[in-house]
Amino acid sequence: MVDQPEAPLEETRLPPGQYVPRGRPVIHYGRVPSFRPATWELQVMGATASGEPYRLSWQAFRELPRTTVVADLHCVTKFSVMGNEWRGVSSALLMELAPPAPEVRHVMLWGEYGYSANVRIGDFARGGTLLAMELDGQPISPERGHPVRAVVPHLYAWKSVKWLRAVEYMVEDRRGFWEERGYHNIADPWREQRYSYQEEPGEGPP
Repeated sequence: MVDQPEAPLEETRLPPGQYVPRGRPVIHYGRVPSFRPATWELQVMGATASGEPYRLSWQAFRELPRTTVVADLHCVTKFSVMGNEWRGVSSALLMELAPPAPEVRHVMLWGEYGYSANVRIGDFARGGTLLAMELDGQPISPERGHPVRAVVPHLYAWKSVKWLRAVEYMVEDRRGFWEERGYHNIADPWREQRYSYQEEPGEGPP
């Protein structure tokens, strides 16, 4: 009996329907915003435990402890960029600094120009979710989300909001920008949850 060669590691990590492209494609909606450190802030709002919003200036945010996560990025358009080294503030640390109320079940991630994506609180709190400032040892480039982007690597990449400006804790789910335009509410690449017509009962807002 002849042993079969093992599949390349990248193939074993690829969700169904995905492929590895050459290079690192960049896709985003709208123009790349300007970064103004003096006025930039990250807000945590909505159903916080205190009932009040939290605000972090750029200086305060960049001084927070950082975590490194190596993770693949899966775009709903079917390409996957493998082995990205992200570095930034973990979602767990942000939730310690600005705790959600006990009844929070969902989070809306807000970027520049009103762009948004909703995730379940369990997805936001999951290990590996970051508010990233660096990619492969360098500051994230403007077109990839500088100065801060969300990284939710176990979901399709539109959930990893670029140019992040706010985290909203929610008791009830709401659809974000692409979810309102026909994309799946949960976006698990391993289940190929690309479009809203695929949603099972309970996977989207009423």
